[in-house]
Amino acid sequence: MAAGGPGLPREFVWRDQAVRVAEVLREWRDTGPCHHGSGEMYVRKHWFEIRTSSGETMRLYFQRQPPRGSKPASGRWRLFSILSSVPGANP
Repeated sequence: MAAGGPGLPREFVWRDQAVRVAEVLREWRDTGPCHHGSGEMYVRKHWFEIRTSSGETMRLYFQRQPPRGSKPASGRWRLFSILSSVPGANP
């Protein structure tokens, strides 16, 4: 885990199925300027491309600021895409 970065869950539930993270393929961050005009850049999202124990490749992200009205931790992780659902398949 990078300093100040979120800890990637080893497992999560999607569509009532447990998804186990087998491997992190890559990580990156989205940044953006301060909303109050200071000129500083802030990390907005931490992205992860993972391979699951069943062979799927997925992209998910952690949103640094929770959406308004969401629960603090649960509303910050999102499954963005499933790149391949069969091992070795092209996205």
